[in-house]
Amino acid sequence: MSLPVVQKKGDIILGGLFSLHDMVMEPSLFFTSKPPPAHCTRFNFRTFRWMQTMIFAIEEINRDGKLLPNITLGYKIFDSCSTPHQALKAVMELVGNEKVSGVEVETESQGTCRGTVPAVIGDGGSTQSLVVARFLGVFQVPQVSYFSSCACLSDKKEFPAFLRTMPSDLFQVDAMVQLVKHFGWTWVGVIAGDDAYGLGGANIFADEVRKLGACVALHEVIPKNRAQITISSIISKIRSSGARVILVFAVEQDAAALFDEALREGLTGIQWLASEAWSTAAVLSTPKKYHHILQGTMGFAIRRAQIAGLQDFLLSLNPSRPGALANPFVILFWEEMFQCSLGVQAEGQEHDVEDKRPCSGAEDLESVKNIYSDVSQLRISYNVYKAVYAIGHALKAMRSCVKGKGPFSQQACPNTDNIQPWQLLHYIKQVEYISSFGDEIKFDENGDPAAMYDLVNWQMGQDGGIEFVTIGKFDETTTVGKQKLQIEEPIIVWNGNETNIPLSVCSSICPAGTRKSIRPNFPVCCHDCVVCTAGEISNQTDAIECVRCLPEFWSNDERTACIPKYMDFLSFSSTMGIILTAISLIGSFCTCVVAFIFSYHRTTPIVKANNSELSFLLLFSLTLCFLCSLTFIGRPSEWSCMLRHTAFGITFVLCMSCILGKTIVVLMAFKATIPGSNVMKWFGPAQQKAIITMCTLIQVIICTVWLVVFPPTPRKMIPRESVIVILLCDEGSPVAFSLVLGYIGLLACVCLLLAFLARKLPDNFNEARLITFSMLIFCAVWIAFVPAYISSPGKYSTATEVFAILASSYGLLGCIFAPKCYIILLRPEKNTWKHLMAKPDKF
Repeated sequence: MSLPVVQKKGDIILGGLFSLHDMVMEPSLFFTSKPPPAHCTRFNFRTFRWMQTMIFAIEEINRDGKLLPNITLGYKIFDSCSTPHQALKAVMELVGNEKVSGVEVETESQGTCRGTVPAVIGDGGSTQSLVVARFLGVFQVPQVSYFSSCACLSDKKEFPAFLRTMPSDLFQVDAMVQLVKHFGWTWVGVIAGDDAYGLGGANIFADEVRKLGACVALHEVIPKNRAQITISSIISKIRSSGARVILVFAVEQDAAALFDEALREGLTGIQWLASEAWSTAAVLSTPKKYHHILQGTMGFAIRRAQIAGLQDFLLSLNPSRPGALANPFVILFWEEMFQCSLGVQAEGQEHDVEDKRPCSGAEDLESVKNIYSDVSQLRISYNVYKAVYAIGHALKAMRSCVKGKGPFSQQACPNTDNIQPWQLLHYIKQVEYISSFGDEIKFDENGDPAAMYDLVNWQMGQDGGIEFVTIGKFDETTTVGKQKLQIEEPIIVWNGNETNIPLSVCSSICPAGTRKSIRPNFPVCCHDCVVCTAGEISNQTDAIECVRCLPEFWSNDERTACIPKYMDFLSFSSTMGIILTAISLIGSFCTCVVAFIFSYHRTTPIVKANNSELSFLLLFSLTLCFLCSLTFIGRPSEWSCMLRHTAFGITFVLCMSCILGKTIVVLMAFKATIPGSNVMKWFGPAQQKAIITMCTLIQVIICTVWLVVFPPTPRKMIPRESVIVILLCDEGSPVAFSLVLGYIGLLACVCLLLAFLARKLPDNFNEARLITFSMLIFCAVWIAFVPAYISSPGKYSTATEVFAILASSYGLLGCIFAPKCYIILLRPEKNTWKHLMAKPDKF
């Protein structure tokens, strides 16, 4: 049985393929008899308008006569019923014999077919076009599609005769990816129709959006069998994914099945992104049941145009006009539009008229408002219009060929009385013209047009219906340096009538002061926010890693900025500094008190007997020892570092020299009592002063060389993992520092040895024993000081040194002068020559 066809004779016949029905009801197969033909159902008014646009364009060219003078175009249009096998049957009818039966095709040389049309306009769906393009490509019959956008059709090796006025999905996906990037969505769901258009476009989008750094929350396919269980599982996965933005890359029929299930399960709050196939589909925007879930939908649509005279042409359709009933599609359209029966059996279609009332003849298309007569969104219709005119301009170029300048062998021009499809294909590829709407129409090397899209937003109109508001545009031809995607954000209305951009992320944005930590076994967009470790910062949101502060800086509490580290040193204001300063001042004060007591009682025997000059010099040096400890407290500077070590070294040597002088005097005094000994003349006051001066001068020389060659300098110790910068004095030369301490230790050891030798000399108040005790304390303190100093960190090493200075100074002051002050102040009866000369007490 022949397929239903609408046709009109002409000098040149253009073929047409349109999916006037949305699906095919396949008959049951019993394999006992020849199966009945498939039955196409669900008549599509939108596609019928596209077909009528082709007829309108052909009649406009014929009526105008300027493009193809003296040439009449005819047409031969079939219904592909939205299925590949029906499309293949239809194209075989187009390129086969006039009375072809089955699928036989008689061919001639050079790829021509007897009785064929020179060019085919269609099909709409990419899946149908794939089948048609493979077939027509064998015979080099040019095919110009108005709605097939699958990127796979750009392969000229596989589809050499395929061209289209619909941009490739590569450009649509590029626009979608730019949209996702613009709004910062990183967790996007993708749902595809189970066909070449949906699967191909969704896969490209998923790959490109991953390259962008975003993640695909789910990637599902809408089955063609509309299995409710499968679609219900898709809705469940949308809910569980947490994605707020979902791209539906499918034809309008598949999208409708998804949204029907979404309505049934109460899925709301999703920002839907529409692929071009349904971004302006009335089948979804018109029914009010979809409004609350699809309001705010955003998608790309091809450029639209207002085709003058088209609406009048559409409304002029009437089956009562002569010859109208010969068009089987007009019969189907009229009966579906008005739900009545014309009582005519359409050729090639099973038609049951018993369940419909007869048409009265009073039906009027102008009284009905639906997608067929709505010319406000002429986008695909405009593509059909451009396809017809592209072939018209190719025919004009072919007829305008000048002999000797032709593109074929021997520079011959094609025979326009017998147009060969392969010749017309060449001219269609070369088409380049400006349409009546100001658009440049041409095809690139892949047969694709320039990609220009409108970004439309589904907004509620005042009448309660959906309006397609253009909120931006995407132009692939934009020159380098300019934005391909331009959006007017203030006029966007999001899903739920919101004005704020919806947030679609797997994880919340990590604030400044944190970094992203990828969750194991999750996509890269799913992360936890981890606070930067101490010493590191991040001053931007969603930081991949924290930045370590420079060595002299540390992170603030919020981990958002690097601030100078706290300078740590033994300051006067710290608790330790205050305590040590107080101890130092008290020691100095006590020394001055002792000096005052000795000065006041300088005529008493105990003061005179203990060499008052050396005692006062010793007290003076002890005062300096107490005060020099203050140079170790406070912020280290160049002068304070040089002063603290040299003052410490010289004052302690002065102190040790005085003690050494006192010890020698005590020892020599008793040696002088031996008859015939004149040893005291070598240890008189002048010699004592010489000993003290000589001993001190040696330390002065050591300190001078130290300061000249390797002076102590302030130094910063910057621990990497610490909030503080330790300020301390670098000794400059460890050898010089060791010599200073070693020389003091040497004098102390000599004093200890001499005092120990003189400890049992007869004297009621033997000063040698007191010096022995003081030297034992002094040595014990400084021996303990060395390991404590080495092991103490930072300012505590300085505090250790100050403590050693103060402890040894107090030891000398207490052991040498405290017993004498006790006798002077509390036991004055012992402060007499008689007592001093008496037999000493036994210990």
